[in-house]
Amino acid sequence: MRSGEDAADSASEDGRREGAVDASRARVLDETAMRLALDQAQNALLVGEVPVGAVVVRDTPAGRQVVATGYNRPITDHDPTAHAELVALRHAAHLLGNYRLPECELIVTLEPCAMCAMALLHARVKRVVYGARDPKTGAAGSVIDVFGEPRLNHHTRVQGGVLAAASAELLQRFFATRRDMARMRRAAARPADAGVAPDANVAIPTGEATELPPKA
Repeated sequence: MRSGEDAADSASEDGRREGAVDASRARVLDETAMRLALDQAQNALLVGEVPVGAVVVRDTPAGRQVVATGYNRPITDHDPTAHAELVALRHAAHLLGNYRLPECELIVTLEPCAMCAMALLHARVKRVVYGARDPKTGAAGSVIDVFGEPRLNHHTRVQGGVLAAASAELLQRFFATRRDMARMRRAAARPADAGVAPDANVAIPTGEATELPPKA
């Protein structure tokens, strides 16, 4: 009886070890893909877009394959839908010849918004991994949880917080730079004598008046 218990304990321990190895391998793969997504975010930064990058990957017998990449391009392309996730999804769907991507995973540096979340669900993407949370528009639990809506007919697995600090730091630097530039523009537009009290004897100019026609 004791030998049976020992065998069961040994099998259980082996199972735990295998689970830990699998989890460690998955974490390494996710972080590797996230670094590629961060490279894409840098591309967005270089063209003046909000620095968000995305990568579509899939597992093959030869290992994990990068299918497509994308970065934010709404300003560049004059397209409000050109978020990093959608750029990568469109590219992947075109390359694979299918609008359904059930064997694919998407890794993105920022929590998807509602638009991107629904597109990922429509594409049947099996898993989404994101870096930093988005407390203003995040649709993976920060503001709403589109992925967790039980009434939808497809459910994509979601994992957040992968290389979150690096993703958030890139965004924080971008917005800090934008605020600094806005302050400089306001300062440059301010008249040289701003802040000086106006001379009471100087008439304040008025705009041109338009005479209204008399009421009938």
